[in-house]
Amino acid sequence: MITLPRPIGIIGGRRIPFCRINTGYAELGNSDMLAAAFKGLVDAYGLKGETIGDVAAGATVKHARDWSLAREAVLGSGLNPRTPAHNLDRACGTSLSTVIELGARIAIGELDSAIAGGVDSASDIPVTYSRHFRRILLDLKRARTLGERLKVLARWRPSDLKPHILGFAEAQTHLSMGEHCELMAKEWQLTRKDQDEFAYHSQVKAAAAWKSGFYSDLVVPFHGVDHDNTVRPDTSLEALARLRPAFDKTGTGTLTAGNSTPLSDGASAVLLASEDWAKAHGFEIQAYLTHFAVDAVDFAGLSSPYHEGLLMAPTYAVPRMLDAAGLQLQDFDFYEIHEAFAAQVICTLHAWESPEYCRVHLGRKEPLGAIDSSKLNVKGGSVALGHPFAATGGRIVAGLAKLLAARGGGRGLVSICTGGGMGVTAILER
Repeated sequence: MITLPRPIGIIGGRRIPFCRINTGYAELGNSDMLAAAFKGLVDAYGLKGETIGDVAAGATVKHARDWSLAREAVLGSGLNPRTPAHNLDRACGTSLSTVIELGARIAIGELDSAIAGGVDSASDIPVTYSRHFRRILLDLKRARTLGERLKVLARWRPSDLKPHILGFAEAQTHLSMGEHCELMAKEWQLTRKDQDEFAYHSQVKAAAAWKSGFYSDLVVPFHGVDHDNTVRPDTSLEALARLRPAFDKTGTGTLTAGNSTPLSDGASAVLLASEDWAKAHGFEIQAYLTHFAVDAVDFAGLSSPYHEGLLMAPTYAVPRMLDAAGLQLQDFDFYEIHEAFAAQVICTLHAWESPEYCRVHLGRKEPLGAIDSSKLNVKGGSVALGHPFAATGGRIVAGLAKLLAARGGGRGLVSICTGGGMGVTAILER
């Protein structure tokens, strides 16, 4: 078992409401949203003017102007300007990765306090132009005489004005995450009905959590929005069944807009600390980060002819983490498995239950087994709450820490799949 030099305390977290693409935050950028999440955390814990040991945050979709995203957000948060910050990104696992990185530094005694976060905008994506046009603009800037400028401009063609809109395809395969997940759903022979039922329950749980007030102290209103506008409390299995496949339109597709995460905008932040720092500031530690692991899969078949499922990396990371912790998959009170797609979660659960998968892929004599579904994403998941890529980990960690604190103890597992075929996982305990 792994023993950390010092416990990693999770004080709590705050986020802004998650908004469906091109709605509440359509005119905002990453810096605006991340600063709002940081400010929400600062206000909630009375940290105005406080110097924090370090801050780490990131975004999956970034403009060139976001080169100092985390630091600029700190300067707009109310923290002391002497608080340092840096960017980190691991696609959808970004904010969980920032929690892990900063937590490890607390564990070894380098830091006593830290803020981890993440942000993403699906609305404010970079729009670029051809390399030819960019070269013309750069040469025009360097031209010194009128003659040189005219010579450069003579290279311009009307086709240079055709914009290139950022897509979300994998560079190695040119397939989107949804197309990859369709391949996974086919490999595991998932039905449309099972995926829709999973999505329906995610919506029901999220709507109930909002109605009960669970998110009232985790989410700070921002830009006229006070709730996740991705949640559909009036959804039904019949409505979900009427939706058309979104990625495979050949007649065999099963992934739809209803059983996939909606493209979303939002930001999250989590306050981490040593026990001494928390005590000195009068803060209760809601939970402790005790174990973590990352892994990756060869989804593009670069080292073998077999293409592993793009979103299956957590199936590797979780058992490795469990072995280090001396735990079984069933030894948890809560499971927070990021719902990139309903199909992704179902594939992951099937893999852990499969003797063949666990033997061939994970090198285990026995399968990990099944989990109690009543403990899974009990306050809703990404299908309902939305998924601003880099912000999801912060949402999950803050929500899980609150659940453990309210319960008075227990253990929770976090599992997040990411673009690029990676998985980020963690264990929280109280």
